[in-house]
Amino acid sequence: MEYNKEEKNVTRLAKMVKNGVVKVEGDNGEDGEVGAGVSGLLACKYTIEKGFNPIVFEARNGVGGVWSETMESTKLQTPKSYYQFTDFEWPAAADSVTDNFPRNNQVVEYIQSYAIHFNLLSVIKFHSKVLSIHYSSDDDVMHAWDLWGGTVAEKCPIILAHSGKFSDLPNIPQFPVNKGPQVFNGKVIHSMDYAAMDNGSASEFIKDKRVTIIGFQKSAVDVAAEVADKNGARYPCTMLFRTVHWTVPENFVKNSFQNLNRFSELMIHKPHEGFFHWFLAIILSPLLWIFSKLVESYLKRIYPLKKYNMVPDHAFFRQISSCMFTVLPTNFYERVADRSLILKKSQDFSFCKNGLIIDSEAAPLETDIVIFSTGYKSDQKFANIFASTYFQKCITESSAPFYRECIHPRIPQLAILGYSESPAILYTTEMRSKWLAHFLAGKFKLPTIRAMEEDMMQWEKCMRRYACDHYKRSCVSVLLQIYCNDQLCRDMGLNPRRKSWCLSELFAPYGPTDYREN
Repeated sequence: MEYNKEEKNVTRLAKMVKNGVVKVEGDNGEDGEVGAGVSGLLACKYTIEKGFNPIVFEARNGVGGVWSETMESTKLQTPKSYYQFTDFEWPAAADSVTDNFPRNNQVVEYIQSYAIHFNLLSVIKFHSKVLSIHYSSDDDVMHAWDLWGGTVAEKCPIILAHSGKFSDLPNIPQFPVNKGPQVFNGKVIHSMDYAAMDNGSASEFIKDKRVTIIGFQKSAVDVAAEVADKNGARYPCTMLFRTVHWTVPENFVKNSFQNLNRFSELMIHKPHEGFFHWFLAIILSPLLWIFSKLVESYLKRIYPLKKYNMVPDHAFFRQISSCMFTVLPTNFYERVADRSLILKKSQDFSFCKNGLIIDSEAAPLETDIVIFSTGYKSDQKFANIFASTYFQKCITESSAPFYRECIHPRIPQLAILGYSESPAILYTTEMRSKWLAHFLAGKFKLPTIRAMEEDMMQWEKCMRRYACDHYKRSCVSVLLQIYCNDQLCRDMGLNPRRKSWCLSELFAPYGPTDYREN
C-alpha cells in the first residue's frame, strides 16, 4: 500500500508475500486500515479488542470522515437511537435535539468522543492519503486460488475501511464539444466542494448569486433549500433534474424505523430460502403493495406534489429498495411557493456563455453558479486504488454484491467496510466490523471462493426482483437488515435471536443496542 504524508513525505508499499499475506513495509505486520471515518474507527476498535495492532491512514486532519465536511444545514437522516454505537450511547447533551435528528456538528462531536473514549487516536496517522495498493503475486495465480487468501494465512490481512462512498470522485455528466462547463462564464462545482467550504465561505460564495442545482437526491435538496433560504426570491435558486423521487418528512422516518422487525422481513424473498419462507413471502407480499400505496397517498396529501408536477412515476417501495431515501427539508415547498426555489424537469441540457440551454425551453436559463449534485463514482473510486487492472475489473465489471457485504472473493487479504448502504449505516457497519474481527481472530473460516460467489449471485438475483433497473450492489441488505445480521451472528457463533420472548422477537424493532455484547 502506497501513501503520502504531507508533513514527512513518507512513502510505503504494501506487498503480498508468498502465502498471500499483506504486509506494510516497516510496520511489523500491523493491519493497515484506510480512513478514520465511522468505518475505520469501528474496524480499529474491534481489531484492537481481538489483540491486533492496527494502523489507520487518514487523509484529513481529524476523524469523522464525510461528516467532517458537510453543509451547515446537514442533519442525520436516521434517528439518533439507530445511528449510535452499540457500546457508546449519545451523550446527555444530545437529548436536547428535540427532533431526534442531530446536526452535523453534533454527529462529528459524537464520533470524536467515541475515538477518544476507546483511545483510537493514538493509532491514526493523519494527513496520510493512500494512493494505491500493490500485490506482488501474479494475477493469474491468484485467479486460480480456491480460498480467499490462497492458503491458510497465519498473519492478518490488510483491512480497507472504505474511505467513503460519498466523497472524492464526483459523478459529472459528459457533454458534447463546446456544450460543457468550459463555455460557461460562471462557476461550476460539485456539491462535495460546496459542503467542504466553511460556513462563512459557503455563504459568501452563493450570496446574491443565481444558483442552479443539478439533481434531485439528498445533497441536491439540501443545497437547494440552503441557497433558497439565504438568497430569497430576489436571487432564486433553480433545481434542474431528470427524474422526480419520493421524499419524506422526518417524522415519517422516525415512525418507519419502528417497523424494522422480523415480521416485516417475512414479506421479502430471501436468498437460499426454503419452501416455508417462500410461501410466507408470497402470501404476505400484497402488504408491501398496500404499504407503498398508503405512503404515496400520504406524501401526496402533505406535499403539493400534483401542483408542481412532482409526482414520481415509480412506486415508493421500488425506490427504497434501491436505497434512494431522501428526507426533505421542512421548508422546501414553502421556498417553492414564495419563488425562492424554482423546480425544472428536463431530460437534457447543455452549457452556454450565460447559463444553461434546457431541452424544450426556447430561452437559456441565466445563472451565475452551477452545482452538480449528481452523486459519486464510488465503484470507480474504489477500483482506482488498485495498481492491478485485474483487481480494478473485479470491481467495475461485476454487479454482484460483496460476500457478507465486505469481502470480494477475488481480491485477497482485503475487506471493505462502510460500502454497504442501509437504513442505519453505522449500525450496519458495526456488525460487519465485529464479524471481520471474529474472522481475523480465527473464530470461523470463510467458504471457498466458488461458494462465496454462488452466495453473492443468489443475493443479486433476489434483490433485482425488488429494485429492478435501479438495483445497486451496495444496497442488497436494505430490506433484510435483521436477516443479514442473523447470518453474521451465526458465523460468529452468537445467538441471532436477541429479544427476551417470542412476540417481541417477531414484532419489536431491532436496533444497535440489541447487538450489544455482554
